[in-house]
Amino acid sequence: MNSVSGLVRQVLGFERPSRMPVVEWCMWWEETIALWEAQGMPTGMESLELYEYFGLDKNIQFWLDHYSGQCPKPAHQASGLIENATDYQDIHGCILKSDVVSAIEKDLQRANEIQAKGEAVVWYTVNGFFWFPRELFGIENHLFSFFDHPALYHQICEDLLAWQMARIDELNAHTHFEFMTIAEDMSYNGGPMISRQQFNEFILPYYLKLIPHIKKYGTKVFVDTDGDVTDMIPWLLDSGVDGVFPLERQAGVDIAFLRTQFPTLLMIGGFDKMCMFQGEKAIQGEIERLRPVVEKGGYIPAMDHQTPPRTTLENYRTYIKLLKEIV
Repeated sequence: MNSVSGLVRQVLGFERPSRMPVVEWCMWWEETIALWEAQGMPTGMESLELYEYFGLDKNIQFWLDHYSGQCPKPAHQASGLIENATDYQDIHGCILKSDVVSAIEKDLQRANEIQAKGEAVVWYTVNGFFWFPRELFGIENHLFSFFDHPALYHQICEDLLAWQMARIDELNAHTHFEFMTIAEDMSYNGGPMISRQQFNEFILPYYLKLIPHIKKYGTKVFVDTDGDVTDMIPWLLDSGVDGVFPLERQAGVDIAFLRTQFPTLLMIGGFDKMCMFQGEKAIQGEIERLRPVVEKGGYIPAMDHQTPPRTTLENYRTYIKLLKEIV
């Protein structure tokens, strides 16, 4: 099982692979790419070309577009599109369109061909039941919406759930996905942004319907949530989630502790990106911190978010070289 998808499947099944897959699951910052190009890397490469250039295993992500091009744009990053149920009805025609998978059929077919050759692992992402309402309400109003608009919150989630289940069926008619992610970002460096009670009321009911639908296709389910997810992990496991990333070290996440406390938890990430500024010795030290967890299985070591700007090309190559030696 030397294909990339086969290696990933082995690790996520707590089997020992012939080698550890080396993936960059989150694309690089534009500033990082610009620095590397200034340091001699060829310019203008697309993601698959960059993977080949660095000797990384290829991964192809499909993040489903939950909006049409006709949707209004928020005034700024923290603002939203709606304040009440009337606003939601007004924009309903430009969200959750039924043709998003058919629009990417050629890309899906190409990804399937690459995966069938053993050259890539293919995965997909949907916006979660915390993430999507936050985009609609805006950051501050979203946190108030649990109290101010609970019925509307549930209506948004019901609509999202029905749309995602149909789109997931369409996706899986094209190719097999070893894993997928539900984008949430519902934790920060101080822990969860919501209480267990709020999670149980507003998030859990939809996970309990969506996750079994995903898993019937043999796909592992990850939640993507930044910050310190430690306290939230039991909530996620209880809802059927298999794994979590990016496991940010700067937020205090300790993957050795997580493996001890949650032996079945799947993990991707966990590599402290801040050591990339410090050279080979620091990078090697971080690899050694992760090694015992790698050896226990169920964990793919990777950057704990995007490779930060100011990371030199030399240090990034060192990082990849040392990752390849971890198994």
